[in-house]
Amino acid sequence: MSKLTEFRKMKDDFFANDEHSPLTTEQKSDFNGLEYFPETEELRLEVDVEKFPEQVQLQMQTSTGDVQTYTRFGLFKFDVEGEETELTLYASHHGYFLPFVDSQAGTETYGAGRYLDPEQLPNGKFNIDFNVAYNPYCAYNEMWSCPIPPAENRLRVPIKAGEKNYK
Repeated sequence: MSKLTEFRKMKDDFFANDEHSPLTTEQKSDFNGLEYFPETEELRLEVDVEKFPEQVQLQMQTSTGDVQTYTRFGLFKFDVEGEETELTLYASHHGYFLPFVDSQAGTETYGAGRYLDPEQLPNGKFNIDFNVAYNPYCAYNEMWSCPIPPAENRLRVPIKAGEKNYK
């Protein structure tokens, strides 16, 4: 069993059984696991992030109308199906945050976007693994407040990795 398969199995178990799961009791009763894209090596990246000269704070709107503050940390570029694209990486006191919306939003992927929590590697690059892209908790239960990815992180390409839309 791959590490990703094991991670997904543990996540499904958490969603089905843990008291901190975003699912309601009713949702848990017929929960059969989350749907995922197949693992794809092409969307497991180690990237250089071009740090912004000025670390400007951004108020990110949330699904409940609140705002959360993040710092625009830097930009990275990568190819998806032969098309160069770019995303902005944000920072907060919790670490790095990468919210994004891809071209499949609302059909294959959650309409309001998905998230990653990238790690900075010892060599200064960042591990960006779209295979672990996840839906925010508000995708499962509207009681949660989730940051909405800003316009600069709305992609015109599909990211066929990570969690699919919850049905």
